[in-house]
Amino acid sequence: MKKTISLCTLAGILLSSGCAWVKTTPEGEKVRVLDASEVATCKELGNTTVSLVDKIAGIDRSRQKVEDELRILARNSAAKIGGDTVVPISEVSDGQQRFAVYRCIGVSR
Repeated sequence: MKKTISLCTLAGILLSSGCAWVKTTPEGEKVRVLDASEVATCKELGNTTVSLVDKIAGIDRSRQKVEDELRILARNSAAKIGGDTVVPISEVSDGQQRFAVYRCIGVSR
């Protein structure tokens, strides 16, 4: 019983805390999140699928926090393949989302 109470208390603290679970890398800081309508002149580099834990001890995490952290993961991932912009191309589902990766800065057409 004590173990269950301790686990529930810990989960409550983690869920209510304002800390981010995911951190932006220095390279990811330079990557923007845009809408599809804003990347017409950019070069598409590919896609990335990012995921994270969206439930703790069976309790859903804040949808907004999950979305924010998925964007951070997408930005970090895009930076690794030379992208400077990401565009969400799917909805969030079970803590997972797909993004298109683009290079927009310095692209001439």
